[in-house]
Amino acid sequence: MSLVDGPFYWTILGAGIAGSAFLLLRRGWRWLLSIVVSLVVASGVVAVIHWLLVNVLTVFPEDLPIDVLVWSTVAFSALVLLLFRFPGSSWRGRSAAGISFFAVLLLSALQINSYFGLNHTSADLFGHNVGRIPELEEAFKRGVSGTQPASALDGGIVRRASIPGIESGFKAQDAFIYLPPAYLASDRSQLPVLVLFAGQPGRPADWLTGGLLEPTMNTFAASHGGVAPVVVVVDPNGSDTANTMCMDSRIARADTYLAIDVPRWINSTLEVSADPRKWAVGGFSFGATCAVQMTTLHPEIYPSFIAFSGEREPSLGPDRRRTIQTAFGGDSAAFDALTPLTLMKQRSYDGHAGFFAVGAADSEFTRFATELAAAARVSGFDVRHASVAGAGHSWAVAVQELPSAMEFLAPRWGLVK
Repeated sequence: MSLVDGPFYWTILGAGIAGSAFLLLRRGWRWLLSIVVSLVVASGVVAVIHWLLVNVLTVFPEDLPIDVLVWSTVAFSALVLLLFRFPGSSWRGRSAAGISFFAVLLLSALQINSYFGLNHTSADLFGHNVGRIPELEEAFKRGVSGTQPASALDGGIVRRASIPGIESGFKAQDAFIYLPPAYLASDRSQLPVLVLFAGQPGRPADWLTGGLLEPTMNTFAASHGGVAPVVVVVDPNGSDTANTMCMDSRIARADTYLAIDVPRWINSTLEVSADPRKWAVGGFSFGATCAVQMTTLHPEIYPSFIAFSGEREPSLGPDRRRTIQTAFGGDSAAFDALTPLTLMKQRSYDGHAGFFAVGAADSEFTRFATELAAAARVSGFDVRHASVAGAGHSWAVAVQELPSAMEFLAPRWGLVK
């Protein structure tokens, strides 16, 4: 069932509008005052919760988009109006008010989901499709060859696997692996590798739901004779809400996990190219920041990156001093030495490539992307910079621009249509 269009979406939209009208429309100046009070109270509650999530609990590294805050305020305001309606109302009036509030709540939730573009269907929301993805079978591991030509297969497959942190001691959530048609066939050798990271909060499965990874890669493979990169979506945080900043710090040895454990597992488990020029790394939001970090710090492992709506630098929140204190005990030099902007001032990246994309309506992250792209060009990167019209800080950026990023990297991987 679609959550972004179709009968369910339009039904909730209509019910939400009707519910809003019921809660708002009432005679008397006192009720007008109640509406004003509900908006003030809701705005205050949302502001406090937002501040706590970003500055105290550090669930989000950056402020939430204004669209999300507005729809959250709408939902809380409807709750306050519901409470105002209860005194003196009949059971029918209370029931109608309760139903109206629930409709507004659903409408707000759908609009927030539509903004982020994470769950396209109810199966995405409840994890039904992802939950059915099987473990990586022995038949697809290194040393076992396929038997069919790639052109005979309709598309690739997705499997899950646990990538142990042998060197780092890091405990990650399961990774998801996209194997293109060529991997399932007789010509699987020498395939390029793309390692991806999701946002934060988030999980690797977000690339399958919000990022529409499988159909996008199948389309790319279809236009390249069944050949596409093996894509490994990795967890750099250890949980949905943790934030390691993809660094080796007091928090975790995330950089060691991503730079040593993950490549070692891929090379020892999957039949892929050992040529580092055919490896790339990418991500969305936090994952994009992580991708740029990996290439600037480990260009010999990940010579190219794809960054969709990335931050200026790794962060635990708006307070930079707190980030440095938490992760490096206040040692700002140690933190700065690992950030992409510092590294791009100190090193030359001739022969390396980077793809930046950001939503045109995402003003803060547009500034980040512009600054990073300029620094990357100066340091020698071959840079492509795209802006997605009408998009904010959402998975729509990754969905629209991943095909362009793939075509940008295809010549470096030796792939032609």
